[in-house]
Amino acid sequence: MSSEPAATRMAWPTIGAIGRHPALQKALKMSGSLLAFFVLWEICCRVFEIPEFILPSPTTTILTVIKKWDLFAKHSVVTFYETGAGFLMAVAFGVFVAAIIVVIPVLADLIMPLLLISQLVPKVAVAPILLIWFGYGLFPKIFIAFLIAFFPIVVNTAAGLASVERPMLDLARSLEATRWQIFLKFRVPVALPEMFSGMKIAITLAVIGAIIGEFVGGSSGLGYLILIANSELDTPLAFAALLLLSIGGIILYAAVELLERLVIPWNKSTQAEFRPVVGG
Repeated sequence: MSSEPAATRMAWPTIGAIGRHPALQKALKMSGSLLAFFVLWEICCRVFEIPEFILPSPTTTILTVIKKWDLFAKHSVVTFYETGAGFLMAVAFGVFVAAIIVVIPVLADLIMPLLLISQLVPKVAVAPILLIWFGYGLFPKIFIAFLIAFFPIVVNTAAGLASVERPMLDLARSLEATRWQIFLKFRVPVALPEMFSGMKIAITLAVIGAIIGEFVGGSSGLGYLILIANSELDTPLAFAALLLLSIGGIILYAAVELLERLVIPWNKSTQAEFRPVVGG
């Protein structure tokens, strides 16, 4: 028998402890709400006998995905490649611009009006111009996803970098830390929660940007598939594409959230999910 108190010994998680895990509870709640939505949708379609060309049932939509899986797989790869590339560009550019705004405050008044203009101009109006400039390949769609996604990253990251308390900065200067050391050791850790908040907003906007690009001048992708379905009055096909878009968007959002938990487990919003299970 070990002399170590039972309350302090690490133990294998029990089924009850796993069931009480915040991450699992959150996943179960989200899954339950989605399941309830689809069940209600299915019931309404059957009870009110809604024609498929107006509103296909979830069963019809899922069967359409299964029957035409090769078609959907090909177009899904294009859409989510555009989304991922645009999002990564937005992260790189957004963090860089936010750092410049905070480190060199005199440039903030020069850069922010340009950022606001880029955000306020309707992307549907910009898309045809981008097609003229760059052609009908993937780059215009990636660039539109980037344009829509980068603004929340810039704003949130800049707010996080600028939120370092003055006593902390004074302490760093008293230790003769360089400006680069202050930025890396003090500003970046404080800004990470805000940065990831912007990234979670940006990943959903990047999906919208990719679809806008495909609507305006695409020859592939789920957005293009929706246009084809609408022109042929194939509502089940359109809803199947929308279902895959929704699932893909949720997966991308969850991936960013998981990365946040791995990078900053000390953050208040995530630390409860990283406590070790002790005792029984």
